[in-house]
Amino acid sequence: MNRSRVSHFCGILTGALLLCACSASRHLPEDTYMLNRVRVLTDGKYKDIVPVQMKSYVRQKTNTRWFSAVRVPLGVFAMGGRDSSWVGRTLRAMGEEPVRYDSLLARQTCEDLRLALQNKGYLDAEVTLYLDRKKKKVDAIYLLEPGDAYKIHGLETDIRDSVIAGLLKQRRSVLTEGMQFSTDALNTERTQITRYLQDLGYFRFHKEFINYRARKDEANRQVGLTMTLHPYRSDSEARDTLHSRYGIRHITYESGAPDDSVIHLREKVLRENTFLKEGAPYSATALQNTYNHFGRLGAVRYTNISFEPVADSTLLDTRITVQTNKPSTISFQPEGTNTAGDFGAAVSLTYQNRNLFRGSETFSVQVRGAYEAIRGLEGYKNQDFFEYNVDSRLTFPRFIMPFLSADARRRSTATSEVSVQFNSQNRPEFHRRVLSAGWRYKWSPRNHHDTYRVDLVDLNYVFMPWISETFKREYLDNTSNSNVILRYNYEDLFIMKMGFGYTYNNGRLALKSNLETAGNLLHLGSSVFGGQRNEMGQYKIFDIAYAQYVKADFDFTRDLLGGESDQLVFHFGLGIAYPYGNSKVLPFEKRYFSGGANSVRGWSVRSLGPGRYKDKDGRINFITQTGDMKLDLNLEYRTHLFWKFYGALFADAGNIWTLRSYDEQPGGQFKWAGIVKDLAVSYGLGLRLNFEYFILRFDLGMKAINPAYQTEEEAHYPLIHPDLGRDLAFHFAVGMPF
Repeated sequence: MNRSRVSHFCGILTGALLLCACSASRHLPEDTYMLNRVRVLTDGKYKDIVPVQMKSYVRQKTNTRWFSAVRVPLGVFAMGGRDSSWVGRTLRAMGEEPVRYDSLLARQTCEDLRLALQNKGYLDAEVTLYLDRKKKKVDAIYLLEPGDAYKIHGLETDIRDSVIAGLLKQRRSVLTEGMQFSTDALNTERTQITRYLQDLGYFRFHKEFINYRARKDEANRQVGLTMTLHPYRSDSEARDTLHSRYGIRHITYESGAPDDSVIHLREKVLRENTFLKEGAPYSATALQNTYNHFGRLGAVRYTNISFEPVADSTLLDTRITVQTNKPSTISFQPEGTNTAGDFGAAVSLTYQNRNLFRGSETFSVQVRGAYEAIRGLEGYKNQDFFEYNVDSRLTFPRFIMPFLSADARRRSTATSEVSVQFNSQNRPEFHRRVLSAGWRYKWSPRNHHDTYRVDLVDLNYVFMPWISETFKREYLDNTSNSNVILRYNYEDLFIMKMGFGYTYNNGRLALKSNLETAGNLLHLGSSVFGGQRNEMGQYKIFDIAYAQYVKADFDFTRDLLGGESDQLVFHFGLGIAYPYGNSKVLPFEKRYFSGGANSVRGWSVRSLGPGRYKDKDGRINFITQTGDMKLDLNLEYRTHLFWKFYGALFADAGNIWTLRSYDEQPGGQFKWAGIVKDLAVSYGLGLRLNFEYFILRFDLGMKAINPAYQTEEEAHYPLIHPDLGRDLAFHFAVGMPF
């Protein structure tokens, strides 16, 4: 079946589903209506009332609309009709039955919306329901009429505990005179007072000891408040007493394993992760921090903390029960690979010890081997690709740093990591070896959305033990080929870099930035002490030229809708790297590429750019289609379809550029005047399988604007003159694109 017939069939199927969805209400009983649409409307002057958020109080939802437009499940159900055959029953089971309008649920929705407005301070709010009936369908329109917001006027307290009354004078209240009344503010005040007192040792205090009395003044649109804090009462028959402040007497540790009475962690590690202190008052924050720090230890399976009041006193004995995991695990993982259409297989064997020195240090060694059958290479004896990799890491769940105080170590959740890697690649054209070693820190302040990373030192030694005669003759030694980028990336190279990274993520907004620099210390030492140079004028260390560059990356992602089943996500990514001093070209591993599942999805990976450059030799495009600068702009609408399936509509724009002019990449240099003409644009749709712990993603991208066109057949605007064979790209990936 050719593409035109496929398109024709898809069009007919889509039309049939739409017609069935439109006629799904014809089989409903008399005086029964299908709920067609639900709208929540209000005057735009109320900034704290967002109709999209208020819609969550609507009790009866309409039939599912894919991409908020097409009711495909309803159409599938309607296609089953009243047919009692297997086909009809299957279609009805796969589809979604028409939602029948329920007047009782509508009245309850009006009441829920009115209460929600009152909780925001609109105590005189009204909600009116309008029904728009057309044949057998009905649109439900909820009109919100909030009225004027009430302000708090007259704050009083009735604290029936003299000691607590004195303590609360030292804190700043959330509630202030003249602020808009809302139940959220009242609950926040209760929660903060409770936490404040619990952190001062009030072990038995809870929110139910606090309540409010409100006095409504309709004439002035004001609410008077009295907060009452009740004394302690152990039960309904006991008399009122003052609340007691508790202190920690003893802290003991015990194993939670039924067959092992020993905790396989050092005493110092247990104490460092315990924020409750003997002789100090009980603290709810210290309790939570203790749980958090034990929970992040890889050696710990679970933690339980219990308190036993000491008789005739206000002291607590604390028991911390810790059960540890089995320290050592071995895993084997096979996988399939697909690099630019070359299929292969890989296997990895991983050993991990999560408690190497009885301090929850994680030591891992992974050995991986991969094979791919390479197609399309001519003039080479061997057509196979072999790769071997050994990766060893040791991670400490704390700062390993001299002169750092114990308090500074405890203020954040940190890891320190040392790693050593060796990678061996045997391609038909060349053999490459990479030896790497690094020391880095990563930490997050407590109760924040920030994460920091410092690569204190990262060493990479790249050497080429063998290059085939064919590759040398056709590319490296060819006098007609002046590709300085190509030659540079097939020379031995040493990289010594330092880096800093920062990320922020609050669920709706995410920032990610990274800055790294290489070769500066080596260049300073070479300049001061007169280091040796090679024939290209580059300084050498261990008789190898070293790289010198600076690189900065920034990513911004924001969910513009913030809905549960519908999201509109915007992404902006910018990266710039500049070689200088001892380097005129960036190392291949540090260069940018565009196209693929996480970039401009109308192009396959490494097939876009730089700029308006068009690749002339597909065998080396992985070198020539790279750059020193990258820009990505993405907008993606995501919606839930059914079960684990989610759909997406997206539009992408971006490209890569070189900062310097290279003869081998004509049209690839970045220039402000030509940035708009250089932008590639694509659009498409995607399907996601969301299994929570991982997401499978399928994207179909179409070129819309191609900056690298050279002939009319290639088309500058594929959006107007589409060609599936030329402009369509399919991507399979794991995880979201951004």
